[in-house]
Amino acid sequence: MSGFGAIVWRELRRAWSSGGLMLPIVFFLLVAILFPFAIGPDSRLLARVGGGVIWAAALLAALLPVERLIAPDAESGVLDQFAVRGLPDAGIAAAKMAGHWLGFAPALLLATLVAAALLQLPGEALATILLGLAIGTPGLAALGVATAALVAGLRGAGALAGLVMLPFAVPLLIFGAGSTAGQPGALKLLAAVSLLLVAGCPMVAGAAMRMGRS
Repeated sequence: MSGFGAIVWRELRRAWSSGGLMLPIVFFLLVAILFPFAIGPDSRLLARVGGGVIWAAALLAALLPVERLIAPDAESGVLDQFAVRGLPDAGIAAAKMAGHWLGFAPALLLATLVAAALLQLPGEALATILLGLAIGTPGLAALGVATAALVAGLRGAGALAGLVMLPFAVPLLIFGAGSTAGQPGALKLLAAVSLLLVAGCPMVAGAAMRMGRS
């Protein structure tokens, strides 16, 4: 198995074996369960705001595992071993992004079916939300790994991760929620932002990991 594939597989095993997969999904579903209690049983209101609620919950769920993405490997010397083997830092970050996405996005899409039922979303809106999440979650995964690399080794990294990640994730949230509201061009803008994050975040994360070793 290539170095890239080995890192992806390692991230998947970590997510599945350590319970790192369950916590974001449980959090995501808890938001969907509690939100109708907060605003009442009005089905039309739930259908109108449900898409935005799902996107906000998905963003926060993607933020939860950030602390385990880079910091444990940096502290244990795993990143140094990758560097000694000649693996580029940007390539390591890209593999971690792929593993992070595969570790939470498919389960999140399945959980969205349950959340949509709880929020009484119509089938057409559900299809748009699933398409938007499939497009936007790679950007969330890329942003999560870049954020993890930037805050690795810092005191209070979990709180700092939220401060760093959330402002950059706002465009994904705006265009994702906008696509569920039927705004023209929102899905295209969502795809553009997600592609920009997927292309740029490996370089940012790689540079942060390189600085962490110096």
